[in-house]
Amino acid sequence: MPTYEYVCSKCDNKFEVFQSMQDKHVKKCPKCKGKVERLLGSGSGIIFKGSGFYETDYKKKSGGKAPSCEKSKSDGCKSCPMSKGKGK
Repeated sequence: MPTYEYVCSKCDNKFEVFQSMQDKHVKKCPKCKGKVERLLGSGSGIIFKGSGFYETDYKKKSGGKAPSCEKSKSDGCKSCPMSKGKGK
């Protein structure tokens, strides 16, 4: 269930209400009973579940170990996986 933010037009009181999307909008301010408006853009949020999106969303590579470099790094092998992303 989302949390909706309201503001009172009479006393400028801002408050949040945790309610279902099917519930009717709040019409009166809890402080002064003045007319309230629901603010746009609130009411939705991101909920992260699990141990992390990167680890759980991508398929693990089979084969286990990463390839090792057979040439020395000074050779400048452009196809070497060890030199990728290091400015060579």
